[in-house]
Amino acid sequence: MPSLEDIRRPVAKEMKDFEKHFKSSMKSNIPLLNIITNYILRRKGKQMRPLFVFLTAKMLGEVKDSTFHAASLIELLHTASLVHDDVVDESYERRGFFSINALWKSKVAVLFGDYLLAKGMFLAVDNKEFELLGITSEAVREMSEGELLQIQKSRKLNINKEEYFEIIRKKTATLIAACTASGAKSVGCDDETVQRMKLFGESIGMAFQIKDDLFDYQNKGIIGKPTGNDIKEKKFTLPLIHALENCSSSERTHIIKTIKKHNNNAQKVKEVIDFTVKNNGLEFSIEKMNEYHKTALDQISHFPENESKIALINLANFVVTRSK
Repeated sequence: MPSLEDIRRPVAKEMKDFEKHFKSSMKSNIPLLNIITNYILRRKGKQMRPLFVFLTAKMLGEVKDSTFHAASLIELLHTASLVHDDVVDESYERRGFFSINALWKSKVAVLFGDYLLAKGMFLAVDNKEFELLGITSEAVREMSEGELLQIQKSRKLNINKEEYFEIIRKKTATLIAACTASGAKSVGCDDETVQRMKLFGESIGMAFQIKDDLFDYQNKGIIGKPTGNDIKEKKFTLPLIHALENCSSSERTHIIKTIKKHNNNAQKVKEVIDFTVKNNGLEFSIEKMNEYHKTALDQISHFPENESKIALINLANFVVTRSK
């Protein structure tokens, strides 16, 4: 399986140029904003979303200024959503570093997230990228709806599969769909191709989130034990939902009660993990993840072969085979 570095190779120059473009898009005359921006830029992650934008664009045409605008717009939106998520979740750590709200408090974090969203809008308007703004604005709306839907459903601890898929489509998949749709739009593709690439991104986004949810129940790390973090947070994901739909009513009542009242008890969390494994929650989730992966690859199968298409396929494969 190629590494992320191998996958990046067809757009290595574009990704390097993008860093300067992105940094420039965040600039401000306010010293505090620049301090926070530099802190964020120093701890950047895998930058998979810009990678989806550039690989899509290069598979379908020649990368243009519009592609850099699309990638910056997506990354501004994504960064803003992470900053706001940390405030909502009262999380004080991200990727092993202190979160913005941990260092500068929630008020500053919320305002900084708002600032990034505004910078994204200005970037699009200043460059007359109104179609890209439409694609990303739809993603912002759906992400907000997904978060609120999850909060509403989590309170009752009764999420079913249909609701779960709707939540992850809005919360996670819609942003990756925006990456691939805007990548296609940035090189002048027709509406049918843009929609096809949107479905590719959405399907990969669904597979990505299911893979993330599986980590909670699978052996990993140095000690080889599942983390059970979602259970501790009373978060119902696909493996658990499937297991609860395939057990007796007394078992279901017992497991839900356990999650509700004993979610911080390590032994009880292990009991829920064992129950999920026993009731085929993992097998079902892996099957659904692979279905979404196949749907994604079907969307780009008819495009001519080139280096970027191969890298995009490898990136889709990486999403479902990664170990973290």
